[in-house]
Amino acid sequence: MRAFTRFSYSHSDHKSVARKPSTTPRKNASQERSRATVDALVEATARILVKEGFEKASTNRIAEIAGVSVGSLYQYFPSKEALVAAVIDRHNDAIMNVVRAAFAEVADLPIEMAVHRLVTVAIEAHHIDPNLHRVLAEQIPRSGHLAEVEAYSHEIHALVRTYLERHRKEMRKIDPALAAFMCVSAIEAIAHNTVLNGEMLSEKMVKVLVDETTRMVVGYLR
Repeated sequence: MRAFTRFSYSHSDHKSVARKPSTTPRKNASQERSRATVDALVEATARILVKEGFEKASTNRIAEIAGVSVGSLYQYFPSKEALVAAVIDRHNDAIMNVVRAAFAEVADLPIEMAVHRLVTVAIEAHHIDPNLHRVLAEQIPRSGHLAEVEAYSHEIHALVRTYLERHRKEMRKIDPALAAFMCVSAIEAIAHNTVLNGEMLSEKMVKVLVDETTRMVVGYLR
């Protein structure tokens, strides 16, 4: 998740296509029964993405795993890309709930304590369903859902900038917007790579990683 929540994207993945599949749901699920149907479809999509990959996540397959008819699927989602977008939204919402709570927690803490906590939370947030996180890092370029993902990135930068502006006296003279960009980029890259290389990192190594990342970011700010 770049900026704690955003997944990696390469311009080489962006191909010129005449018509892209819509990623906007056809309608909102307002009733309990319809919400249950939507939940089942989104959860089925996530399971298939993790176990079978994007290419095998056809609408027929998703409907089968969800236990609903394809007709019911199309009442709510126009394409499998729309379902992938819904999975992305739910995953990012779960991550952002953790991140927002962390920023509220560190608002008045000194920089070193705040950075240490935020680095820890960034890594923890990346490990919310890490298998799905890895898959979504590959699926976003194909989902056409980048605008929504970028909104999370902007929110993270705004949260970091707000914190830094409140703690200017602890920092060297540096533009808070630039400092926020540098801090978010560094922390996100390290947190993201802990997911990609999770099997290689022991719990002890992750703790050391948090300490070293904190030292690097605090050193930059001061």
